[in-house]
Parts: sequence; structure tokens; C-alpha cells
Amino acid sequence: MDGHIHNDTENLIPPNDEEGEELTGCAARACCNPNHALHRFMALLFMCLLGFGSYFCYDNPGALQDNFISDMGLTTSEFVYLYSWYSWPNVILCFVGGFLIDRIGGESLAVAQNNYAVLWFKGKELNMVFGLQLSFARVGSTVNFNVMGYLYNWVNQDYKGYMCIGIVLLIASATCFMSLICALLLAYMDKRAERILKRKVAQDGEVVRLSDVKDFPPIFWLISVVCVAYYVAVFPFIALGKVFFERKFEFSPDNANTVNSIVYIISAVASPLLGLLVDKVGKNVFWVCLSVLVSIGCHALLAFTFINPYVAMCILGVAYSMLASALWPMVALVIPEYQLGTAYGIAQSVQNLGLAVITLAAGKIVDSGGYLMLEVFFLGWLCVAMVTSVVIWILDTSGSGVLNMTPRQREVLERNHLAAEALERDKLLASGSMADVTPQDLLQPHSDFHIRNRYLSRIGAPLPSNYSVNAKGLAYRALR
Repeated sequence: MDGHIHNDTENLIPPNDEEGEELTGCAARACCNPNHALHRFMALLFMCLLGFGSYFCYDNPGALQDNFISDMGLTTSEFVYLYSWYSWPNVILCFVGGFLIDRIGGESLAVAQNNYAVLWFKGKELNMVFGLQLSFARVGSTVNFNVMGYLYNWVNQDYKGYMCIGIVLLIASATCFMSLICALLLAYMDKRAERILKRKVAQDGEVVRLSDVKDFPPIFWLISVVCVAYYVAVFPFIALGKVFFERKFEFSPDNANTVNSIVYIISAVASPLLGLLVDKVGKNVFWVCLSVLVSIGCHALLAFTFINPYVAMCILGVAYSMLASALWPMVALVIPEYQLGTAYGIAQSVQNLGLAVITLAAGKIVDSGGYLMLEVFFLGWLCVAMVTSVVIWILDTSGSGVLNMTPRQREVLERNHLAAEALERDKLLASGSMADVTPQDLLQPHSDFHIRNRYLSRIGAPLPSNYSVNAKGLAYRALR
């Protein structure tokens, strides 16, 4: 996501084929024409399936927690190493990947999905496509929790112990092979569309530097703290949740997996809808605080009551979806466009560091104190997230207040910024000292709204009806 300071038009140049130019041969058929809805639907299907295998396999241990522990003679502390080892490499890789995205462009799985979505579904369809991609990721996790138990029982008829676990995981890995096939097919389709439509991508000028990190505002680092403190009460909880529901609520393994997957099921449906709500209403900090508060209530219900856990897990799924929709876009509101990849990479690196360390701690807590102590541990982290969110609210209120504004209020603020910029340029022109004024001076300063608008325009995100690239008006879209 390289920045661009001297060109406010879209970086993605529209296809060069003329309106009247007709495609011939195979390219003229609906299923082969890159412009036809059927062909684009095929591309969308492959985009959504790209991440299915990864998310399906990530929670394989969680779906078979008791089987791992019994078949391999593991303690809970040893079991959570499987999740911790996943997070440790990503502490480095997320930061490096985010920096490379800003610096030279990157091709990680998530970045590839987003780039394909932008190239194939510019404009009003883009939000829907991003929502579908996120939903399919959650579907992958949900399917995992609901089929792995049956798969284990089937394999266990012929194989026992660690051999059974190994064969089950080998079969499950076939979903990653399916995702690889989808990636190859999509790469072929995209190359072919690029050739047929003569699609080109313009190059950018702004370059991010590692030294920029020290200039990130305090609110960004607080957002990263909320990210860690909240997500460690979700992902490690789900990783260890199966045995929790079996022991406290006396659920069968299959029912325990079902209730454990509720958060992902709700998220698959709610994430796009709640993202749209945040886009329309704004007030991001309010929604973050509300989500954390509701999540505290859900964990308290699970810890201290015997109310049917489906109630708490359903509400937790909604709260988790709302937090993701409101928290991640806040980074784009406080960090310039050309640094967004680095910023998101740092936030995800911090998140993975927290998950790696706290997952290990969670396993030791279960072994030494049981699941009640584990829930108290998670409640403590959610309280940290709550306090940090309130601090963000206070800092934002004492500053520009942009994080808790409505879209209309952000529009007004942007207009004021633009008026001040225009006045400053007029003063420079009237002073007669144009010899000392460079083109860079005339283009600066750029507000964070304007930088973000250029980025949203570049990827084809829908902009308000009153926006034009010349007026540099406000646009806002949740980036998740």
C-alpha cells in the first residue's frame, strides 16, 4: 500500500478496452469474459476459499483438545504450545510483512485476498466482497469445530493413540491443498484478465521508513494494547473451551464443540452487518467500549453462573464482531495511508506476541488452578481493555475527537481543514515569494482524511456523493 502525494486520482487505471470494443472467441463467453458477472462470481468464490483451509486448520487442536491430551499424554500447558508456536513466528512476520506491504508491496495470504478483491470488485461491491471473505474465514473455523470430532471417531475405528491424531490432521490438511488450488486458479484468472482488459497499476512515490514508527501517536499504541487485551480473552478461551464446557456444563464432546464454535458462527453473519453499521454511525470508541463491557458480562456469566452457555457465547459472538468492526478502522483514522501496512503489521505483531505468551500462561493456570481461575484471568485482561478504551476516549476528546465522531462530523472537520489549507496557500501566493515555494509546499499539508481518501479512492471503495478528487472531501470505510 504505497502512498502517493502528487496525484489524487485513482491509482488503479480503468481497463483500456473501449466501450464499443467487443471481446471475441472464448473471452466472449459469459464464463470466460472477465467483465461478465458469472466470471467474476467464479473469481469471488476462489477468493473466499483462499483462506478457508488456513482458518479450518488453525483450530484443529481446539476441536480435539481432550483427544490430544489423552492420546499424546499431554498436560494442558503442553497442549497450548500448539497455539503458542503458531503465534511466535508471526510476532516477526507480521511486522516485516506490514513494512514490505508499505515499502514494495506484499503477497501474504490476506494481502493477496484484498488485492484480488480490489482488482475484481472496485466500487460499490467492494464492501460486500470484504464481508464475504471475512465470513468464509469464520465458516472455516466453524466447520472445523463441527466436523473434527466425527472425523476423529471415524479414524479411531482403525487407528489408536498418536497415530489416530496424525491421520486426522493429515486429512484435515487437505483443506489447505484445496485453498492452494483456488489460489493457483485465481492467479491464472487474474493474469488472463490483466491481458484481456489491458489492466495496469500505477506506481506511487511516497516511501515508508522504519524510523516513522517512533512518530506514531500514543493512541495507536493504546489501540494495540486493546487489541492484545481483548483478543487474548477470545482466542485462547476458544482454544481451551471444549474441555471447559465438558467439565462445567457436562456437555458431550460434540455439543461442547458446537457451543465453542458459536462465536465464529455469529461472527460469520454479523461482521459484515456490524461493519456497515459502524460505517453509517461512526462513534468507533463508543462501540469499542460497549463491546468490551458486554464481553466482560459474557465471561462473568460463564465463570460464575450455570446459565446455558449458548446465551453467553451468542452475545460474545456479537460483541467480538462489533469490536473488530470498530477497533481496526481506528488505526486508519490516526495513521497516514502510506504507513498503514506498517501500522497494521505492528498491531498484529503485538497481538501475536500477547497471544503467544498469554496462551502459555492460560495453560499453566488450568493445570494449577482450574477453569474458574482461567476465567478470572480472562476477566482481568478484559478489564485492562476496558480501562485502555476509556483512556483512548479521553485522549481523543481532548484532541480532535475524530475517533468518536459521526461520518457527518468528520466531513465538517475535513472541510475546515481544507479551508485552512486553501487560506494558507492563498497567503503564499499573495506574498509574492513564489520563488521560495516548491510544488511540495503547495501540496502540503495533507490531513489524515485526505490521505485516507486517496487510498480509498485508489482501491475503489465507495465515496460519499459529495466527494471529488479535486475537492479532497471526506470518505470513511471500515478497514478490517
